[in-house]
Amino acid sequence: MNIRWGRRFKKDIRKLSPKVFSAYLERIEIFARYPFDPVLDNHPLKGVWRGYRSINITVDWRLIYEQLDVDTIRLTRIGTHHQLFGS
Repeated sequence: MNIRWGRRFKKDIRKLSPKVFSAYLERIEIFARYPFDPVLDNHPLKGVWRGYRSINITVDWRLIYEQLDVDTIRLTRIGTHHQLFGS
C-alpha cells in the first residue's frame, strides 16, 4: 500500500500531542497491513466528506483518508471528532 500525506494532514500531524502521535503510529501500522481490522472501525463518510473514509486513532481522534487507486491512499486530515465533523 502506498500512503501519501495531504498538505492539510501534514499541518495537522505537527500539532499532535506525543500520546496521540504514538496512537497514530500504532494505528497506521495496523491499517497498512489490515485496512479493515475491526479496531480501526474503517467506514465511509457522508455529507461534505462523501467519497472519503475514516478510521479511529483513539476513542475521540479520527483519521480521514481518500482511496486514490487500488494501491494508493492519501491521508487527508487527523483530528478529534468535533474538530473534523463539528459534533
